[in-house]
Amino acid sequence: MAASLSTALDVHLSIPKSDTKRPIFLTKPTQRSHPIKINISCNSKSSENVAAESPNPETKTLSLSEQLKPLSSTTLSPTKNDRTPLLSKPKSTWVNPTKPRRSVLSLQRQKRSTYSYNPRVRDLKLFARKLNDCDNTEEAFLRAITEIPHQPTRENALLILNSLKFWQKSYFFFNWIKSQNLFPMETIFYNVTMKSLRFGRQFQLIEQLANEMVSNEIELDNITYSTIITCAKRCNLFDEAIEWFERMYKTGLMPDEVTYSAILDVYAKSGKVEEVLSLYERGVASGWKPDPIAFSVLGKMFGESGDYDGIRYVLQEMKSLGVQPNLVVYNTLLEAMGKAGKPGLARSLFDEMVESGLTPDEKTLTALIKIYGKARWAKDALELWERMRENKWPMDFILYNTLLNMCADIGLVEEAERLFEDMKLSEYWNVDKAIELFEEMSKLGDAVNVMGSTCLIQCMGKARRIDDLVRVFGVSIDRGVKPDDRLCGCLLSVVSLCVTSEDVDKVITCLQQANPKLVAFLKLIEDNCTGFENIKEEFRNVIKDTEVDARRPFCNCLIDICRNRNLNERAHELLYLGTLYGLYPGLHNKTLDEWSLDVRSLSVGAAQTALEEWMWTLAKIVRREEVLPQLFLAETGTGTHKFSQGLATAFASHVNKLAAPFRQSEGKAGCFVATREDLVSWVQARRSSITA
Repeated sequence: MAASLSTALDVHLSIPKSDTKRPIFLTKPTQRSHPIKINISCNSKSSENVAAESPNPETKTLSLSEQLKPLSSTTLSPTKNDRTPLLSKPKSTWVNPTKPRRSVLSLQRQKRSTYSYNPRVRDLKLFARKLNDCDNTEEAFLRAITEIPHQPTRENALLILNSLKFWQKSYFFFNWIKSQNLFPMETIFYNVTMKSLRFGRQFQLIEQLANEMVSNEIELDNITYSTIITCAKRCNLFDEAIEWFERMYKTGLMPDEVTYSAILDVYAKSGKVEEVLSLYERGVASGWKPDPIAFSVLGKMFGESGDYDGIRYVLQEMKSLGVQPNLVVYNTLLEAMGKAGKPGLARSLFDEMVESGLTPDEKTLTALIKIYGKARWAKDALELWERMRENKWPMDFILYNTLLNMCADIGLVEEAERLFEDMKLSEYWNVDKAIELFEEMSKLGDAVNVMGSTCLIQCMGKARRIDDLVRVFGVSIDRGVKPDDRLCGCLLSVVSLCVTSEDVDKVITCLQQANPKLVAFLKLIEDNCTGFENIKEEFRNVIKDTEVDARRPFCNCLIDICRNRNLNERAHELLYLGTLYGLYPGLHNKTLDEWSLDVRSLSVGAAQTALEEWMWTLAKIVRREEVLPQLFLAETGTGTHKFSQGLATAFASHVNKLAAPFRQSEGKAGCFVATREDLVSWVQARRSSITA
């Protein structure tokens, strides 16, 4: 019928009174309750719906969903007046201003990136692989880009840009996309390119892109600023990092965790302790929760200055904020404890770390062994060694050497011999095995760092495997290792050990790549025509550009090289300059009753030179008949066995060569003594022999 009929629908729901919490469709009614009749009126355009209310049992019964289907287009649908327009982008609530703005699930589903279902994705990924395989030159890139299978859209261009592994390719592709003018450049394109450039430490290019964004009125977001700041930090451009951080603040953007940690490290490395604490407190007050990296930065900063109160402050802050330290933080704090001279606190911190479930690595154990050795805590050091053996904690070449040096310093002869035997059974004593592991790492693309290269080069040098040393150095440089002062000192020490001129030239070639200025000075001191004033000026320039911890080892090695080449006069000049510039504090000590010479921080050659210098000076004092103390001491350090690196033995041999009146002390190992009468008799005997 054309006319609409009014249809009544009776819905009977039986709701039991008992067990009301159970779902209706699982409830077995114990008694029949009175049905509740609900009349729902609706309009229908078909007369067929009249059958729904017919009591005739022969009529086909419609399902509930079929009965309610007309309701979806009538009663349950809002009228035009009631219909509320749906927002395409409802306003989201940004709760935490310290984190990047998060996308919110709106009433309309967010559309997925089109390239997720793009059948051309496979072609584009294969093309990106071709770009990665071509040479890192612009000419090679431009030849390869002509084979692009499809004209890039915004999404496809991002896919290729994210697939490029080398910063050169990312930069070339970014510029090529801009030149095509296919779509406007957005912030995300700049951010992806900048991150690739940061991996290559290309701060100048990153800064150019940032300035380009400002000129083109493209928004710099939190990721952009964070990338700029962290790249400047990696390049040690601290002033530039601070400048961009301040610009970020002026724009009203709040730094995220990465940016805060990076800028804290920048301030710390610049020695701006007050600025670090001010920035830390300002960040925490603004809602930033420091991560373990930030606390590692704070711990390292206080550790460098030996500030025990600062280290305690870091521990208290972590506890109050509920931040669980990771292995990096524990390692940093342990090193800080050592510099602050707190072995007891270091031990407690180490126990806390192990109890928390973390497994110490080689760096952790090396730091703790150094602390125990410096504090002469022999018992704790040996207990730690036993724990290392029982738990099979990782051991490396540096840790073995640290343990041996500690045993030598505190006179643990039997323990050192036992450790020495363990070391010979390990892979770190097997030079061939070490080379094999190094080459395997290189083939697999594993990271080769400057510390591992230094240890292996040192191992090659002591084993007189100069050709292997040169190969290790070459591979390390090719893998991006930047030689530091410790590596240069290691090469310089190998030069002092070389016997043949051929081996010396090979090592010098490596050292030339690592530190040309040091090689130039080495050639200068070998020239007999070079005057002392020139040596003094160039020595000052070399030391000024060297890390503080490496200055004395440099001087020791240079003296050893001079003595090995019979340049004894030059060796005495270098010892004088080292003393002049504060490299050997405490070398000479005087009291009313005792004068002493402390050569424990010197190499064998430097100690021999210092002994000669001291004996000549004492002889002059005796001849001038000046007042002398009753006792003279020369200290080489405890431990006269082979693990003390031969200093005491070599010193004793040189004493005999000079016929000096010193004899080894019976009550103190590594100490040579002489009385005033012995010294005067020695000087008189030398004068008599010269006169005769």
